[in-house]
Amino acid sequence: MSRVLVAIQLLACAPTLAVAQALKVGDVAPEFTVTTVTARGVESTPFRLSEHRGETVILAFFPKARTSGCTTQMEAYRDRYTELFHGGAKVTLIGVSTDDTRALVGWAQEKQFPFRFASDGNKAVGKAYGANSILWHKRHLYVIDPAGTIAYIATPFRQMSEDAYAELGRQVASAGSAK
Repeated sequence: MSRVLVAIQLLACAPTLAVAQALKVGDVAPEFTVTTVTARGVESTPFRLSEHRGETVILAFFPKARTSGCTTQMEAYRDRYTELFHGGAKVTLIGVSTDDTRALVGWAQEKQFPFRFASDGNKAVGKAYGANSILWHKRHLYVIDPAGTIAYIATPFRQMSEDAYAELGRQVASAGSAK
């Protein structure tokens, strides 16, 4: 009986997820506010997307900290931070997961990640961007240009493909120059 209830609950959520997944290049990026962390700890001010107009924002949704695929992806971002994200100059990268802040801070410290992570435990940001799944986020990536418009979407982002990182670099550069 409990399986039937779970299936009904999942079906009830399906229309909402389908609408959220309809985001496309050229759409205004959905506004959100979320707690962010770095290797230094939890940031004192929540991250609000609208407060970052004038810079390129990359939202990199990922399933779970410290798993092999997610570690590969975040280490690639770290190792190519200057090349892909201009060392953070007018570019903000945020890795978004459902992990709690403590887990994300520890991972950022251990791996020396130079960018922010967002703890989206209530899945509100993931819902707005169509990245939610049953347990955690799907591996989706959004590049938001300085005007707040979605400039590039990779669903899923293929973390094992060198071509995916090359394309990401091109899209970040293009979004930043399209002011």
